[in-house]
Formats: sequence, C-alpha cells, structure tokens
Amino acid sequence: MWLAGLAAGAFVATELALGALALRNPLTYVVACLAGLAAVAALNRIQIRVDKDTLHVDDAHLPLWTIERVTIVEPAQRRELLGPEADPLAFVILRPWIGGGVRIDLADPDDPTPYWFVSSRRPHELATALSAHVRSA
Repeated sequence: MWLAGLAAGAFVATELALGALALRNPLTYVVACLAGLAAVAALNRIQIRVDKDTLHVDDAHLPLWTIERVTIVEPAQRRELLGPEADPLAFVILRPWIGGGVRIDLADPDDPTPYWFVSSRRPHELATALSAHVRSA
C-alpha cells in the first residue's frame, strides 16, 4: 500500500508538472508523494473501541449482549474463514495487509448476521476486552 501511495503521488506530480511550468521542480514531487502517503495512512486507520456495553468498529457498533463467543483468528485460519467457509451474511471489516483478526459469533435471534470478523493488529487484546465484557454482562 505504501508503494501504491508513492506511485500515485508521483503520477499526480507528473501530471501537474506537464500542465504548469512553475510546478516542474522536486518540491512538487515531495508534496504529492507525502499527500499520497498521508492518504494511505488515513485509509489504514480504523478505530476499534470497546466501551461498557458496545463494540465500535469505525462507524459500526455491536451491543455486547449479542456476543456469544469470541475467537482469535490467525492468518492461515482467516483464509479459510473468508474463503471457502465464508458466510455471505457475515459482517466483515477486513484490511488485507493485517494478518490476524477476531471472529465474534452472535446470539441475537433477530439478527441474520451469524458473526463479525474484524481484522486487528492486536487480536489478543481485542478478544480479551470482549470476553471480559461478555462474561460480566
């Protein structure tokens, strides 16, 4: 992703330099490449937060009382979970460059979603936080 951000910045700088003589300098490339890297960093940020009764993943939220089980998913298991064994009704927050994640099985009979999969750099911490809240609920 970082190389794609650099390439996009270089492409934009080249397009700008072709159209305006004043922009034909190295500073144009530096600024455009930094903007491309900033865009990649912004796309890479999804906030995951657990408060007293809700899991927040970016702009989605899940009441903790609906959680039946929390499972840590390793990179090899993720391929199986999201490939041949995938459920089309599952809610998936996937960042392909992050290997691990957490599977959250739901027990709400009114919700057709069988589970959530959330990719996380720290799946053990997320699973621990969710399990602690589920047990206390």
